Amino acid sequence: MSETVQAKGKCLCGAVVLEADASIGVGACHCEMCGRWAGGPFMGVNCGSDVSFEGSDNIKVFNSSEWAERGFCSGCGTHLFYRIKRNGMHVVPVGLFEDADAFKFTHEVFIDEKPGFYDFSNKTEQMTGEECFAKFAERCCDEGCCADDCCDESCSAQTCSVDGCCA
Repeated sequence: MSETVQAKGKCLCGAVVLEADASIGVGACHCEMCGRWAGGPFMGVNCGSDVSFEGSDNIKVFNSSEWAERGFCSGCGTHLFYRIKRNGMHVVPVGLFEDADAFKFTHEVFIDEKPGFYDFSNKTEQMTGEECFAKFAERCCDEGCCADDCCDESCSAQTCSVDGCCA
């Protein structure tokens, strides 16, 4: 991760409190799924895989795709995280954190799915869905990400698809 800040936050009702070493870079996701989940662009920060939660018995998880899941508070419905299944990376809504001034809007993903009714004035790095998957895909087998039954010796020149098999 890039530059980080120790960040603490909570859900709307306070039943779930989280603490993480969060990237200061805020990203907006414009994909259709995030739009339905967040009611607009999802504004989140990468908190890696080491996120601590108090009140975890109040967290419900929705299996939103083959590669990711989304957590929310069962009491108030606050969105708590988007989590990559393969590596446990959490992207947490920036609005949950106490010190919003510690963050900077730096990038937008799935810009090709952004609805036309809004635009941000900030100058950010912008990636299409295809560019986003290409940038964040792991090298196949180099990182041990492929399942044994879908990997062969020529695989190291390829990348992993979202389900962990060679693409």
